Amino acid sequence: MDILKALHIDNNKALGFASEAVYKLFRVLERMIEIKNVNYPKQEQNVIFAMWHAQQCSLHGIPFEKRKNVNILISRSDDGEIIARVVHKWGFNTIRGSKDNQGERRKGGMQATLQMIERLKEGQNVAIMVDGPAGPFHEVKNGVIKVAKKTGAAIIPMTWYSPNKSMLNLPTWDKFQIPMGFTKIVNLYGEPIYISEDADVEEDIRVKQQLKEALLDLDRKAPEAFKEAYKKQKWQKKLTWWQFKCHLNLGINNKISQKFEN
Repeated sequence: MDILKALHIDNNKALGFASEAVYKLFRVLERMIEIKNVNYPKQEQNVIFAMWHAQQCSLHGIPFEKRKNVNILISRSDDGEIIARVVHKWGFNTIRGSKDNQGERRKGGMQATLQMIERLKEGQNVAIMVDGPAGPFHEVKNGVIKVAKKTGAAIIPMTWYSPNKSMLNLPTWDKFQIPMGFTKIVNLYGEPIYISEDADVEEDIRVKQQLKEALLDLDRKAPEAFKEAYKKQKWQKKLTWWQFKCHLNLGINNKISQKFEN
């Protein structure tokens, strides 16, 4: 944000403007997308939703009324600040912090880990982008394993899918995914993964690999799950052009059009 300082622009105001712009953009998009959950976990508490960094928008699939019990781990960067402000408006809670090459303390990683543990023990849920905040691509970090060990929480791998032309992949390290307009999406959830508090280093490594394989397996299964969902025609009908124009009124506090069948 050195450019902002040079232009004498208040950093907080700039972040506020950016977050509001991103929020309004997604308010338009969310009225044009429809998400169907497949195998949504029945467990209401003590759950860690685990996904790739590129697929963090899949959290839209979590039912609106359940979001107040979900805490999303977000970095302390300026980008993270924008995201945090947006997801608060979506009904989620946030935990700020991440680990960098200088260690956990510099970016609040240790504090964030302790907060996740505390909230899980209170019966809440957390969401972690397991290869974030900066990769390597599709490599599970240690944080999710550490938190699961301390709490006994169930790790629920999750992914989302829509045919290629319906997703915009940004030229970032994670190939961040943004759904295009008038898109049907399937959110696919895997079986819970557990790790005991007294697990040794070898068990930690095994569970990390198990989670990675589970996420990659969901990515492979997602196209078929989409086809099955499409056959059942469980999604709501597409918006007409007139309905779409009405939905462009960003002051309307309607919920996202979603279906939440298993």
